[in-house]
Amino acid sequence: MSVQRKAKFCLLGLTFLLQLTGTGSAHSGTPTALSSLPRPTGQYGLPFAAPPGPDTWLLGQVYGNTTFAYEQRRNLYGNGQGVHFGLDFSAPCGTPVVAIADGTVAEVDGPHGSAPHNLVIDHPDGLSSLYGHLLKRPTVKVGQRIWRGEEVALSGDSQETCASEPHLHLELRDHSHQALVNPIGYLQADWASLGLVNPDMEGGGFQQDLRQPGIWQFLDDQPSVRLHGPLLNNFAQPWPPLPLVGR
Repeated sequence: MSVQRKAKFCLLGLTFLLQLTGTGSAHSGTPTALSSLPRPTGQYGLPFAAPPGPDTWLLGQVYGNTTFAYEQRRNLYGNGQGVHFGLDFSAPCGTPVVAIADGTVAEVDGPHGSAPHNLVIDHPDGLSSLYGHLLKRPTVKVGQRIWRGEEVALSGDSQETCASEPHLHLELRDHSHQALVNPIGYLQADWASLGLVNPDMEGGGFQQDLRQPGIWQFLDDQPSVRLHGPLLNNFAQPWPPLPLVGR
């Protein structure tokens, strides 16, 4: 099976693990006001040094109200207000992961789901990056200074097989680690080309509400998330229609 297809249902087996996200964190204080966070200007890099391609990495599922996330909004994504609150990059196990910006290691294998291992780096501008589904526990230490482009981990597989769902899950949070923002505008990337490279990308389309047809239909207009908040996307007339299990 190709790398890009292995991530198609990359979160189906993580219902309970992802519902642990944000609990018991060392940064479990009041979320930062979104208005005080830095504006997205493409100031961060990508989490891989190698260019995208079928033998390196591809874009798997984007952030936001994807069709897959909408179907799973009450279970997998219930604690994230019903949306996919990160970016998934399909990559073979052992692909080197690099820091997207300068910062300080805040957590190693913290309580954020994203099994089997994860890493959080706090950046001086008020945002934090989380790298999930890592192959093994990162060797960096809490409090260690990290530089943009420095290798910090190895990508893994959420099912720990290195055959079923190999991918990296990347999030951008505030320093409380309780509020999440859309990473698209912060990462310097040609998103249109990345989407074209992987025609089988899960979440390439966004769920629509026929009563609000323009809401959350583009990569850069997806909503921010506060963990454990109410559902954002309980649409009155969803399109495409959902199977009974997703209603």
